Amino acid sequence: MLKTILIDDEQGNISSLQLKLGKYCPEAEIVATCDTAEKGIVAIESLQPDLVFLDIEMPVMNGFVMLQQLEYKNFALVFVTAYDHYAIKAIRFSALDYLVKPVEIDDLKAAVQRAGDKKRQHQAAKQMELLLENITPFRSNFNRLALPAAEGIKFIKTSDIIYLEASVNYTHIFMNGGKKYTLSRTLKDVEDVLDTATFVRIHNSTVVNKNFVESYIRGEGGQVVMNNGTVLDVSKRKKPLFLKAMGE
Repeated sequence: MLKTILIDDEQGNISSLQLKLGKYCPEAEIVATCDTAEKGIVAIESLQPDLVFLDIEMPVMNGFVMLQQLEYKNFALVFVTAYDHYAIKAIRFSALDYLVKPVEIDDLKAAVQRAGDKKRQHQAAKQMELLLENITPFRSNFNRLALPAAEGIKFIKTSDIIYLEASVNYTHIFMNGGKKYTLSRTLKDVEDVLDTATFVRIHNSTVVNKNFVESYIRGEGGQVVMNNGTVLDVSKRKKPLFLKAMGE
């Protein structure tokens, strides 16, 4: 069983989620419901749940401020939002779950299933730490990303990425040290959270970390040689942007 707390300032949303969890996700045992973030803090600290469903926007204190106040953070977290919140990218790249109201049954069941997996893998606290590191409406790039992996979640520093390569709706990430990860996000999604002063798109399917560019081979578009020996094509259209970024 997963000890579960629901936090939402609208009672109707709490009641609806209670009904759906009771009917479709009996493993989520609801131990408390809270209509303010302040009550949520008290419930989490005293009950130490396995799973929390948290509304993002609440009066007085929103969900992110609430999380910053917590001492106990070892629980799976599912955000619930009524719209495309500015923080969705930070949530996704922390490998956390979010549901859009009204909550769909299949999405809810999948979120509860993943919560059970996270409980076994003891990754929740690290994910929340990463979220709070990245979460601010004024921040345009992330220093770390959380990548779902077979054994759990891998946390990587963006500064260790040599280059990224698109593969339809997936992105292959090549790391300093030789490791490669595949993320189920488009290259554009990942590029949007990287530091534009460091990462440069050289081709429709390739973004490079300019700190790992070893040399440039001139040509119509040309090629770059990365410090791991990989040779990558530069498109004719991206060539001026690349050369400008490299100070040429």
